[in-house]
Amino acid sequence: MGRPELAPGQSPDGGVTTSPAPLGYQQELRRGVGSFASFAAGFSFVSILTTVFQLFGLGFALGGAAFFWTWPLVFAGQLLVALCFAELAARWPISGAIYQWSSRLAGTTAGWFVGWIMIIGQILTVAAAAIAAQAVLPGIWSGFQFVGGPGADPSVGSPTGAQNAVLLGCLLLVLTTVVNVLGIRQMAAATSIGVAVEIVGVIVLVLVLFFLPERGPEVVAHHTGWAGHGGYMGAFLASSLMAAYVMVGFDSAGELAEETHNPRRTTPRTILRALIISGVGGALLILSGLMAASSLTDGNLATGGLSWVLTDRLGDVLGRLLLCCVAVAVFACTLAVQTSGARMIYSMAREGSLPFHRHLAKVSARTGTPIITSVVVGVGAAIALVVNIGQSAIFTALSSLCIAMLYLAYLGVTLPQLVARIRHRGHPEGVDETGRPLFSLGRWGLAVNTLAVVYGAGMTVNLIWPRPEIYDLTGGTWWLRWSALLFIGLSLAVGAAYFLARRLHRGIELKHIPHTHVEPPVAAETVAEPA
Repeated sequence: MGRPELAPGQSPDGGVTTSPAPLGYQQELRRGVGSFASFAAGFSFVSILTTVFQLFGLGFALGGAAFFWTWPLVFAGQLLVALCFAELAARWPISGAIYQWSSRLAGTTAGWFVGWIMIIGQILTVAAAAIAAQAVLPGIWSGFQFVGGPGADPSVGSPTGAQNAVLLGCLLLVLTTVVNVLGIRQMAAATSIGVAVEIVGVIVLVLVLFFLPERGPEVVAHHTGWAGHGGYMGAFLASSLMAAYVMVGFDSAGELAEETHNPRRTTPRTILRALIISGVGGALLILSGLMAASSLTDGNLATGGLSWVLTDRLGDVLGRLLLCCVAVAVFACTLAVQTSGARMIYSMAREGSLPFHRHLAKVSARTGTPIITSVVVGVGAAIALVVNIGQSAIFTALSSLCIAMLYLAYLGVTLPQLVARIRHRGHPEGVDETGRPLFSLGRWGLAVNTLAVVYGAGMTVNLIWPRPEIYDLTGGTWWLRWSALLFIGLSLAVGAAYFLARRLHRGIELKHIPHTHVEPPVAAETVAEPA
């Protein structure tokens, strides 16, 4: 057999050539992301400490202790998706990964709509991640409950809790935007530190809770804590929102591919590693919390979640110290999601396919990052919070909506990927930066891809299903109950209007050009000669 085809811009020895390919993207983003920082980007987006703490109470309230089983089911489905993404990340390591992959598999029209949905979903996810501060900070110090004072109800389902969540979320967004603007190295360092703290926090928390059991692991075989009255299957599917919300964003390593060293080798590994470690750690965290809770029936676990378990079982001092680890994870999660969204906007803007693309595609010569896109994502997330400041249902509705949009965008990649396999159009072969063959599923590719599409379609329907307990806590507002479908439909309509105006009336074709790994010339940063 002959040697595999080389990647664009790659030399025969696995390195990179000294001159870019004629049609390649110019290397403007700085490569300041190593292997751990690449893993940290995906792990921080998933952020089990942030998201499990954020939605544990909701999952338990909807499905009781047996909601635990939604976790391995969602993990198995998302692992199938991650395996498909790992193949694509090795072949097209480009910022705006979901958009770029979909464009190459299904054409630029389909790719544009997938990217558009992904951008909106990521902005909403940033907002939902920022809200998690409310689930942690008032538990550390009651003074963080600014709205209504320390004695007010801090739960996000209450008016005071919801309003305070918006306030804390906006303050957090200011902080993450500043870090993003400073540069990729600062962002990578902050994310890496956050991940290190989160991993240590998860290990300590799981060990402590396992040593304080009130019951055995058989608790997950019962519906204990379920407050529903109809059939359990509907409640079980609704409770899967928690697991579905947690296990997304592992593709963030792909968003930073143009800023990652040896991305063809590094990115596929970190995508899978981020999901697998999160899956194992999250399962242990949920199980230990259910076993250690002092009561499963008094209502505290449903309203206070794991934060209540910590302070109740460990006391104020140790419980609050561990909550500080969770607060660091919330910051790192919000930062990672915002960074991912900023790179998606940048990737689409540099092809001239977004409004104000000339400004959005600018990369700062000082920081080597797209500053404007980071600000846009931060402001967009803040607006999503502020317009809902009087709505106590924002927490569950926003969480389900943003994840439904991400699942829809993921389906926009795995479905055309499956079509390409069925038509026997394989992915480009080649070698990574070390000269080894690119990551491939081989003969298992068709089966894995098929199951990934079936899972993605089923979970998307599950997430947008008009459940009143998710979308309409008022119990009688029809447009809230159908808000997911209405919002997604409106987003697609607005996107279609812009797309048709740009493509048909102005005759602009979306550019679709290959990528090169050539580094920016050293001379780009000059040093003044002494006089």
